[in-house]
Amino acid sequence: MPDPKKNKNDAKNPSKDSDPARRSNKGGPTPQPPRSRGAFGFVVLMLMVFLLAMFLTSAQQGREVTYNEFAAYYEAGDIKDDSVLMSDTAVFGTLKESAVEEGRSPAIRIPITVTSREQIAALVYELTDGNVKEKPTSGFIQFLYVIGPFLLVLAILWFLIARSMRGASGGAGMLGSFGKSRHRTMTKEMTGITFKDVAGIEEAKHEVTEIIEFLKNPKRFTRLGGRIPRGVLLSGQPGCGKTLLAKAIAGEADVPFFSISGSDFVEMFVGVGASRVRDLFKQAKDNSPCIIFLDEIDAVGRRRGGGFTTGGHDEREQTLNAILVEMDGFESGDGVIVIAATNRPDVLDPALIRPGRFDRQIAVPLPDVKGRLEILKVHAKKVKLGPNVDLKKIARGTPMFSGADLAAIINEAAIGATMHNKDFIEHEDLEEARDKVKFGRANKSRVREKDENKLVAYHEAGHAVLQALLKDADPLHKVTIIPRGSAGGATFSLPEKDRMGYSLKYLRATMRVLCGGRIAEAKAMDDVSSGASMDISQITNMAKHMVTEWGMSPRIGFVTHAGQDSREMYVPDRDYSEDTARLIDEEVKRLVDDAYAEAEKMLLEHWTQVEDVAQALLKYETLTADEVHQLMRGEPLGRATVADLLSGDTDPSSKDGVTHAPEPQRPLNDPESDTPPDSLPSPA
Repeated sequence: MPDPKKNKNDAKNPSKDSDPARRSNKGGPTPQPPRSRGAFGFVVLMLMVFLLAMFLTSAQQGREVTYNEFAAYYEAGDIKDDSVLMSDTAVFGTLKESAVEEGRSPAIRIPITVTSREQIAALVYELTDGNVKEKPTSGFIQFLYVIGPFLLVLAILWFLIARSMRGASGGAGMLGSFGKSRHRTMTKEMTGITFKDVAGIEEAKHEVTEIIEFLKNPKRFTRLGGRIPRGVLLSGQPGCGKTLLAKAIAGEADVPFFSISGSDFVEMFVGVGASRVRDLFKQAKDNSPCIIFLDEIDAVGRRRGGGFTTGGHDEREQTLNAILVEMDGFESGDGVIVIAATNRPDVLDPALIRPGRFDRQIAVPLPDVKGRLEILKVHAKKVKLGPNVDLKKIARGTPMFSGADLAAIINEAAIGATMHNKDFIEHEDLEEARDKVKFGRANKSRVREKDENKLVAYHEAGHAVLQALLKDADPLHKVTIIPRGSAGGATFSLPEKDRMGYSLKYLRATMRVLCGGRIAEAKAMDDVSSGASMDISQITNMAKHMVTEWGMSPRIGFVTHAGQDSREMYVPDRDYSEDTARLIDEEVKRLVDDAYAEAEKMLLEHWTQVEDVAQALLKYETLTADEVHQLMRGEPLGRATVADLLSGDTDPSSKDGVTHAPEPQRPLNDPESDTPPDSLPSPA
């Protein structure tokens, strides 16, 4: 009778059964006997032994002599009687002891070739009066003499190729090893990541926590007749934390965790992907309960029968069919949960994402302002922050940033503070890192012409003034004419909240802000440039979405004309008439023209403020939102310029901007100076 205490203890410690090394008769993997080298190794060994014996035998057959030397020995009576032996390859003889020179073998031989055989045989028979013994060589030996070296070379080449293929495929055997799964088995010790390291996606974390509870205590959920989910699909934009969430599951779950990418299934050989799928699920069933993580499943899980194909066998579809059968076929196993991650759930095959295969589809969205703050706090634990750092302000100023972007901000800020020999990260380092991640590195060393600098200043001033005037647009954060990335300047906004959608007032205000740069540079320079190309692209896309998707055009109405983005076809998807297409184009142009006209009217009414901001940008290069509002109220700025700081005419510590007598300064190339000769102070 089984011991109830023992069963109770086993239920409390499920990790004992999950350890593959402890399993014996519970379906776990048993130790495999060492593989035999088989007939191939035996043949190679026999060939080597034969060639070695042949070499040693030929070495023991005596010293090679010419026929004249052999005849001289025979006529002098130095060759033993009845020792002359003729074979197909040589004529042998044995010298008497008196005729053997010191250090030489008594055996001598005359080599015979195919062409010289008849001539030498006649001479030897004539010399010995026919006292010659015949010893013909067998045909098999002759065959081995001829073909043996070639067989040995082929055997060596076969051995080298087989060894290299075995190493490349990661398993024993030749072609059969390609069908073995290339998964990686992970444990909590290997990942080092738990749910404490995952922030900003609380709902997704809660759902996968239930999966872990399913595995740890399945009887609790099956008590009412429920079934453990077979699959969980994590979907979301790149960098939202799908793979990080899977690593946390591996760190929390006390069961085997098999990790593999969708691209690891497909190989150069037909049928390899399906074979690897079967091998993966076979090992998972042997180690159940366990978790299989399929990263980037859209590599093999795309919708079948769509798009252009090259004809013939479709390896990807066969791999997908194998996954479908293994997840919910006739032999579907319990205790194996499949977790898949993708950023394109819309292209997956419907048979793959139905209930019964992927019972749960968990959306991993971009974090909101609260989630961004939590993510920043998680990554900030690994670095040293200064007392003036305001993570709430950084979280508020990073809308639509993913978790990976926020991690990059902390990392770039740490690198920037290190390059400036700081003891900790300051808030301006985080601001610079945010701008660097979003727009690129600031090109402070770039030299521009005076007219080009003026054009950029008026362009950014047009954006900044409209952003400050329009209440429905995002609040202004700062504006700069320092080139950053591919942009000659930039105007930064600081959203007050995260938007789940866009209102018509916000869109119209944003479109007017986008038009401000071109309008300001056209009036100031009496010319236009290509610098507004990004603004034109953004406002055009925004107007198209308003007309074709969001129903914000009275003439188009409450109708969508946006094609389905399946990425399977090479031709654009359009299911409306030419008249509708013409109407859409007219409405897009009308929205853009209206925004341009309204922005132009506003800028002409506040042109003096635009000039003040532009001149301040030419002087200071970077202005904060408070300084822009101060200029628009007609108040002067009381801070030193970059040129003043370099020349030393203004005390940078003076807040009133009063010019003092210049103090003696070291030259920029003084070795005792802390400032590098080519450095500029940060305008921020």
